[in-house]
Amino acid sequence: MEEEFERNLKKFFSPLRRYIQKRVAQPDEVEEILQETLIAASESYCFFKGKSSFWTWLCGIANHEIIDYYRKKKIKMILFSHFPFLENLVYEVLSPDEELEREELRKEVKKVLNALGEGYQEVLRLKYYQGLSMAEIARKLKITVKAVESRLSRARVAFRLEWEKMRA
Repeated sequence: MEEEFERNLKKFFSPLRRYIQKRVAQPDEVEEILQETLIAASESYCFFKGKSSFWTWLCGIANHEIIDYYRKKKIKMILFSHFPFLENLVYEVLSPDEELEREELRKEVKKVLNALGEGYQEVLRLKYYQGLSMAEIARKLKITVKAVESRLSRARVAFRLEWEKMRA
């Protein structure tokens, strides 16, 4: 089973890279998505039933990884546009001790979120952790979109103030 998987990977490695390159412009991101696709494929190969070709199955996994990439990119863009000071923190985190610092940042963000009121916590989590739209949040909370916009705006201000207070 492993030999067949490795044979197929060798056969489709270059076509898979080109497939991803057509959908993602950044070369370094292409490599990351390619690696994530290969990891996901190797972890889920035992579930491959052969109902489709190996290539189709592999492209399906790549599509999911590409969607995840764009979703994360959108969340980062939104997060950094509303909390520009976090962008500097992220760049600080990308050092040799990246994982340790990233975990520390998660803890600090969680601490700030926990210091906020429940309503603010909930709306920030729905927007930035789950990536829901304003309309989706409104449906989930059973309030109007305008109420979501207002609550989210106040939650951002509260988050920024709490963050600054904690960092002082």
